[in-house]
Amino acid sequence: DEEHLRRATLGKPIPYGQRCSLEGLQHTLGARKQGVSLEHVGSISVPGPCVEPTIDVLLVVDDPSDERPYVPSLEAAGHTPSIREPDRFEHRLLKRSDPNIDLHFFSYGAPEIGRMLRLRDRLRPDNADRKLYARTKRILAQRVWRHVQDYVQDHADAKTDVIEDMIGRIDAGKY
Repeated sequence: DEEHLRRATLGKPIPYGQRCSLEGLQHTLGARKQGVSLEHVGSISVPGPCVEPTIDVLLVVDDPSDERPYVPSLEAAGHTPSIREPDRFEHRLLKRSDPNIDLHFFSYGAPEIGRMLRLRDRLRPDNADRKLYARTKRILAQRVWRHVQDYVQDHADAKTDVIEDMIGRIDAGKY
């Protein structure tokens, strides 16, 4: 059904280093004295020309499944709950457009936190891996995705081999 076909595009790049106002997020969350950690992750957190028009932010909270402390204030700021994954370390994803921001919530100790940070920290100084990752993202940008609601996970799954290879080399100390 043509109505359900969507094309993912890189769109207008957002400059490397744009912090998407992490301070603004901290303010929206009420400075979260309860211990929220915010990290800028994803394509835009590393240098290079191939960035998608989405700013990814990792937020680490005590219990992502308890949405009362953070969802209402973020909804008021234009973020919409998009994904709830109780089987994946209680991952929550809230989205916003203009600018496009994806807020990924995990609980302290979730292995995905370290993986996201290790990948980001590896891509920042390593030109070869950054080029490989950028090439993979360009290829994915040309794909036609069947269901918009599945795009986020399908897109993430399509990058898995490249990311797993990099994470494996990082963890094995092969850098």
